[in-house]
Amino acid sequence: MRTIGIAALAATLLLTALSTAAQTPTPATEPSPTLLVKGAVKQELHLTPADLKAMPRAKVTAKGHDGTTHEYEGVTLASLLAKAGAPQTGDLRGKSMALCVVAEGSDGYRAVFSLAELNSDFAAESVLVAETSDGKDLGPDQGPLRLVVPGDKRQGRWVRQLKSLSIVNAGS
Repeated sequence: MRTIGIAALAATLLLTALSTAAQTPTPATEPSPTLLVKGAVKQELHLTPADLKAMPRAKVTAKGHDGTTHEYEGVTLASLLAKAGAPQTGDLRGKSMALCVVAEGSDGYRAVFSLAELNSDFAAESVLVAETSDGKDLGPDQGPLRLVVPGDKRQGRWVRQLKSLSIVNAGS
């Protein structure tokens, strides 16, 4: 009798464990963070870290929030906009001059650039979508992506935790 009771108890515990395991969702693998480029472009982009690493790389040296000079590496904002089909060089005239880029971080912080100031025909320096600083990945408080604007005297438009770039018409 005792053997049957122990066997029944073991079977009940096994069924309970299996039932609980079946009801417990397995954690989903988190998708790779993406950078969304949308708005007045020919092609909306959802760029993964691998997509960005495959693009031409650029480096800029600029003074960070801490007051010291750092070397940042990533992809120029101009090349991302070109890939999405935003108006470039010869098309930047007339109504295109009212296009703006709104860069937004995951915390909701936003900064605005005119599309023209991001084009090499107008700007002296490139704005960078940085992935590294001094050869190291950006920390979670800054990255994985961050805008670096070396031509700005203050870092107010250095959007950290960059998640999207929206091209909008300021004239409408």
